[in-house]
Amino acid sequence: MDTFRSDTTAEIAAVAARLVVDEGLEYAAAKRRAAKQLGLSTARAPWPDNDLLEAAVREHIAIFCADTQPGELQALRELALVWMERLAAFRPHLCGAVWHGAATRHSDIYMQLYCDDPKAAEWALLDHRVEYHPGTASNALGDPVEALTLRLRCPALEQWVLVHLLVLDHDAVRGALKPDAQGRRPRGDARDVRALLTARPEENA
Repeated sequence: MDTFRSDTTAEIAAVAARLVVDEGLEYAAAKRRAAKQLGLSTARAPWPDNDLLEAAVREHIAIFCADTQPGELQALRELALVWMERLAAFRPHLCGAVWHGAATRHSDIYMQLYCDDPKAAEWALLDHRVEYHPGTASNALGDPVEALTLRLRCPALEQWVLVHLLVLDHDAVRGALKPDAQGRRPRGDARDVRALLTARPEENA
């Protein structure tokens, strides 16, 4: 039974990874659709955790996207840096797949902003004359936080990209660079992103 569950978990991860890479689905949505495609009950499916799914995403990229993904990742990081510099007053930190190096042209960009006044980020976007859509997203603890979503043109990819700005309390930046469960930095500031953009390809993931 344990072997069956383990094999099924791995199968869900493999299918979900394809959906993440090829369609840009978020992890939770990709897991649910993968289970549905495999004919599994979402109530009792042996779900892969996010670490396992990320490993499957990286494997899928290595097999199917090795030639194109590095350039796509570079383009997304360059676009992210442009807006990190424009919103520097809010100490932006890049996170998610674009930060960790597992993003493709279908991935959204996620950044965290740290504000005394949550409305200040909206005023800054208005100053830049960019349209945004307010909503919510989950933080690292799964709690809902305010999110501002931009639809921006990425010239290098010749397509539109969604950028999600997660608006957090000013003091939350103190824990922003604590290592995650894998001992990695879960996010980085503009200086870190510049370093990624100038790193050798083998150091860039």
